[in-house]
Order: sequence, then structure tokens, then C-alpha cells
Amino acid sequence: MSRDWDAATYDRVSDPQVAMAAQVLERLPLEGDETVLDAGCGSGRVTEMLLERLPHGRVIAVDGAASMVEHARERLGERATVIHADLTALELDGEAEAVFSNAVFHWIANHALLFERLFAALRPGGPLVAQCGGAGNVERFHQVARAVGAEEPFAPYLGAWQGPWNFAAAGATAERLERAGFEDIETWLEPYPVVPDDPRAYFAAVCCGPHLQRLPEELRDAFVEQVCERAEPELDYVRLNMNARKPA
Repeated sequence: MSRDWDAATYDRVSDPQVAMAAQVLERLPLEGDETVLDAGCGSGRVTEMLLERLPHGRVIAVDGAASMVEHARERLGERATVIHADLTALELDGEAEAVFSNAVFHWIANHALLFERLFAALRPGGPLVAQCGGAGNVERFHQVARAVGAEEPFAPYLGAWQGPWNFAAAGATAERLERAGFEDIETWLEPYPVVPDDPRAYFAAVCCGPHLQRLPEELRDAFVEQVCERAEPELDYVRLNMNARKPA
């Protein structure tokens, strides 16, 4: 099942993702007049930060969740072109001079196809600078969620389910980027512990969203409550960083 989001709640609780994105944006080389693809724009908070780096440029913001696209369009107005599309089916034909992405790629199962589409979207010489969840990301939280999901009354819906996440290793990611055609590749994992300001809202909107989509509505609040009772307040995020470039 494709997942939509509670975009308004995500926008409110996504301070950790915004903080992560600020560090990733520092790695993105820009003159200020480029066309940049924001690959997975979410609610548009981070896209606003990207636009600040592009006073004479343009952003093409893409997201696969309809509610996120609607929210981003309302936030950004005419400052960005916001597209509702699956990144693995993206067709930009070399329109972007750079690709930026934050906290998105781990929601995509096929990284090989993803990197092929991003490579095709880039003009020759363009950089790809991205970060997402990597190997070991929020493993403590997922252990708790799996334990709760294996119990009644949740087990019929979650018991054997492994989730949609793709927390890739740095080495495997570098190999996939190289096969897609990229060069000057750097990939590395980075621990990034986070304590959300509003853990219940954060867990429900970000971490448990895929679980709740599989549960009937009458069980969703109970699932979140049980996970919140058992989970540690600190989330053990591990970020997978990527720098690469399309050959000139």
C-alpha cells in the first residue's frame, strides 16, 4: 500500500527533520541561480530553506504523498513547482542542475531504480546531495513496535509484517550510485539521536504511520498508546549521507 501522511501534524512535529536538513543543505554547492530538484519535499518546510539559497533560482519539489503536496503548494505558492509523483517514475529529462533530498529515500524500496531516475533528472556535472535513514535506523523503536504488533488485538494486521523501510548500508549505497552512473561518490552513516518535543504526536505521525495504515481505525489509538508506554523517549536515528555527481 502506498502511504499518505497527516501533513499538518508532520509539519508541526518535524523539527528533527528540519535540523537534519540544515546540515545537509550546507553540503550542497549552489551559486543561487540554479534549478534544484527537492526529491521528497514533504510539507515544504525544508523546501523553504532551499529557496533561501536560491534567490535567483528555481525549485522543482516532488513528493509521492498527496496531502504533503497539497500542504507544500499552500506553503510555497508560486515560489516552487510542486509535483505529485513517485520518485522512481520521475521524468524531468535533465532539467535539474542539482538534486537535494532529506529523510525520504528510506521510504523507497528500489534504490537502484531511484538513483537511475535521479541521474536522468540531472544535467551533466550536477551534484546529488542527500540524507535518509540508514542501516540500524530507529532499531530500538522498531523492536518495541514489532513486539506490540505481535500481540492481540494487533497481531492479525501486524504480526508478520516487516514494514516498508529500506535502511541501506553505506557501501551498498555507493555501489548502487556507481551503477546508476554517478561519480565522486561519498557515503557514510552518522548516529543522530533525537528526543521529540511531543513524542506521542511524533510517533503517530512519523514512526507509526505505516503501522496505523494497516490497522482498523478503532485500534490505532490503542496501538500508539502501547508503543508510547514501552518506547524510550530518545529515538536512535542513524542517517545515511550521500554526495555524488553526474559526469560532466
